Amino acid sequence: MTKSNIGLIGLAVMGENLVLNMESKGFTVSVFNRTTEKVKKFVNGRAKGKNINGTYSLEEFVNSLEKPRRVMMLVKAGQAVDDYIIKLIPLLEKGDIIIDGGNSNYRDTIRRTNYVESKGLSYIGTGVSGGEEGALKGPSMMPGGSPGAWPYIKDIFLDIAARATDDTPCAGWIGNDGAGHFVKMVHNGIEYGDMQIISEAYYLMKNLLFMKHDSMQKVFAEWNKGDLESYLVQITAEIMAYTDDDGEPLLEKILDSAGQKGTGKWTGISALEQGIPVTLITEAVFARCLSTQKDLRTKASDKISGTVARAPADPGRFIRDLKDAVFASKIISYSQGFDLMRKASNEYKWDLKLGDIAMLWRAGCIIRSVFLDDIKRAYTKNENLENLLLDDFFRNKVERAQEGWRRVIALAVVNGISIPAISSALAYFDGFRSDILPANLIQAQRDYFGAHTYERVDKPRGKFYHTNWTGKGGDTSSSTYDV
Repeated sequence: MTKSNIGLIGLAVMGENLVLNMESKGFTVSVFNRTTEKVKKFVNGRAKGKNINGTYSLEEFVNSLEKPRRVMMLVKAGQAVDDYIIKLIPLLEKGDIIIDGGNSNYRDTIRRTNYVESKGLSYIGTGVSGGEEGALKGPSMMPGGSPGAWPYIKDIFLDIAARATDDTPCAGWIGNDGAGHFVKMVHNGIEYGDMQIISEAYYLMKNLLFMKHDSMQKVFAEWNKGDLESYLVQITAEIMAYTDDDGEPLLEKILDSAGQKGTGKWTGISALEQGIPVTLITEAVFARCLSTQKDLRTKASDKISGTVARAPADPGRFIRDLKDAVFASKIISYSQGFDLMRKASNEYKWDLKLGDIAMLWRAGCIIRSVFLDDIKRAYTKNENLENLLLDDFFRNKVERAQEGWRRVIALAVVNGISIPAISSALAYFDGFRSDILPANLIQAQRDYFGAHTYERVDKPRGKFYHTNWTGKGGDTSSSTYDV
């Protein structure tokens, strides 16, 4: 048997398709799966006649690989990854490389990188985005981990990755230890936000304008030709046009309870830990949580009355305003996500190249969007840009969109229609552009009940004061710290 260039463990949908992708680019691939029947089915089915070697034990799998061995896992995140690492290490030699291509938590990847390197091996945690089609035809790939391993996997990853319109591969080295999986986590968080924003636009068209699916399909298809051109808007138009066997829209027969696998939640947790206000993505996660309370919502809808929705007087203007609201909210989602990556890069010393990361998302991934090139330009002009809203292009776009954005939210509120992502995006925008916020009262309250001290606007920053607000307290104050 010819030695394989790379081996892959895990023959679920993503694994099978990524193997076929690798083989189509000229690489010989060994495969292994815990359930060996899947190996037999694959090599005698989709892989038949191709340069794909089926193996039926980890020993056979490892021995089938050329050195340095490149072992890629596409298994369920969590304990399964650790279990395979423990099983693989005794079978591998110094310089061999273990690659995790699943949606692992970046903290686990940091831990695993340190552990695997301590055994004389290299470890790479790779974010892979694009779903089934992306895995087969070209995903966006975000590898990070042991930097010395990158030259040994670079050619494979660049060859199998999606290619942007300028033929640039959508794959590139992200940074040390957990950097790749962190960036993939943020990608997925932005994906949560985008999906929620688009679903809210659909919800408003349906429940405020009372539009039929063919009309909504035309709107989304038209939006996909301009500033909102993106994969998610494109597939939304296609979903609107899809009918069930009875000729009725399939969408209306799908239960309004959205699942999630955890990366959006991890983004929100990371944002809280880093102290970055990723409000839109977090609202999108909570919107999914609320959607799963279907029985409770049904009970509440019978007991709690609201207002009756009334269509706006000028539906055409509302659609134009809605487009502005969706576009502005989308910019906020990206701004918050990139802000989180900027902070984490400093925290973990990853030196993330934010403009380059935007380039990796131009093709293959779920959030590919027309303005990713504009994000690259923003960071090329100023690599220390603190927030995308401070870039002239994005600032001007949001400023021009804000009147329609505000009208949409006002109408939604008056008509009792919940649009948490679009609303939270505007709240963030208005807070971000405010020189003065009411946090002075919060700090006064904290000092009143807990002697937590405060800074003064008429004194230099960094000096803290405590007031005996009631005349009954003492002069002792708490130490100052921020989480």
